[in-house]
Amino acid sequence: MMEAHRDIERLIDAMARLPGFGPRSARRAVLHLVKRRDAQMLPLAQLMDAVGRQVRECLNCGNVATGDVCAICSAEKRANGQLCVVEGVGDLWAMERAQVFGGRYHVLGGTLSPLDDVGPEDLRIPQLRDRVAAEGVEEVILALNATVDGQTTAHYVARELEPTGVAITGLAQGVPVGGELDYLDDGTLRAALSSRRRY
Repeated sequence: MMEAHRDIERLIDAMARLPGFGPRSARRAVLHLVKRRDAQMLPLAQLMDAVGRQVRECLNCGNVATGDVCAICSAEKRANGQLCVVEGVGDLWAMERAQVFGGRYHVLGGTLSPLDDVGPEDLRIPQLRDRVAAEGVEEVILALNATVDGQTTAHYVARELEPTGVAITGLAQGVPVGGELDYLDDGTLRAALSSRRRY
């Protein structure tokens, strides 16, 4: 009995480290799953195992994929000369959910953050430069979060891409300062993308 209790506590600790969970919400979620072991916990564990085995990072853009290259990068119709740069996969999914962009994406994997010890070498900026040259990109849209770190990263990326001569634009109205793309509604994203500005 004590061994099972220890395992449940370890599961609660693991869940509490996930974004959006704290110790109390993790405990509630785990105890809920334990009560509904057959209906919810076991199917969830099987899905997590399958995703863990099959899903990987797209070698091209950084999105999640079941192969080496994701469906967006593989779609020839998405090669329209536009490349939308986002901070994380959640932001890419927010743009796709809103159906406001028809080109390809590039996931940086974070933002510059001296406080968190994240520098340019920790982001996928060299891969972005390579893609701009190799894919005939005409416009790079910097769709980074309207936070201090997001805007600092956008200015850094714009400076890095300046020698390529590619048009560099960024989201305009609709994205509040401190706002994160994953939490915005579709209409706000649509307005921000259609009113993008040059850097």
